[in-house]
Amino acid sequence: MTDNVSAPIKVAVCIAPGTEEMEAITTIDILIRAGYEVTTASVASDGALIMTGSRGIKLVADTALVNIADDPFDCVVLPGGVGGAECFRDSPLLVEFVNQHKYDGKLIAAICAAPAVVLEHHKLYPDALMTAHPAFIEQIPEDRRRTKRVLYDVNNHLLTSQGPGTAQEFAFEIIVKLSSKEHAASVAEPMVVWPNMHYGILPRK
Repeated sequence: MTDNVSAPIKVAVCIAPGTEEMEAITTIDILIRAGYEVTTASVASDGALIMTGSRGIKLVADTALVNIADDPFDCVVLPGGVGGAECFRDSPLLVEFVNQHKYDGKLIAAICAAPAVVLEHHKLYPDALMTAHPAFIEQIPEDRRRTKRVLYDVNNHLLTSQGPGTAQEFAFEIIVKLSSKEHAASVAEPMVVWPNMHYGILPRK
C-alpha cells in the first residue's frame, strides 16, 4: 500500500443506466480527493457515455467499459441502484472484468444492490462475507450475510456496503484498504466528516 501521489492508484468506477447517483458520485469525488486516478466506465448496453441515474440525474462516464476492459486497476467499484446493478448483472463484459481483477488480487468494492444482484447472483465470491441494502440482503445466504454498514472480508479482499447513506464511509474504507488509515484521515479532515467517522482525526478543541 502506498500514498505516493507521483504514481496514482488506479480505480475503475462502473456506472450504468439506473446507477444510484449518491453512491457513484460520492465515491468518485472522495477517491479523486485521495489523489487516485479514477476512470468512470459506462456499462450501458449501447455504450452510451451519458445516462440517467436512479433518481433522474444525468451521469457521465469517461469511457465505455469495453475500451478499458484489458487495463489493470487497483480497485473496481460497483455502485448500486437496482437498474444499474441489473445492467451490471446482465453484462458478460462487466462480470469478466470483475472476475479478472478478483483473480489478480485487486480490491473489489460493491455497495447497495450490487453485492447481491451482481456478485452473489454470479457466485463470484462463493465464500465471502457480504453486506448489502436491506431490501436485497436476504439474497445473500444467511451464514455469509452481515448487517454492518461497511464490511471488509480480508480473505477475499472484498468490500461491501449498504446504501446511499453509507457511501461516504464506503469511499473512505476504499482509501484505507488501498493506501492507509492516515491517508484517509488526511482526506477526511478538510471535508469536515461526521465525528463518528474516525480516521485518526484528533477532536477539535
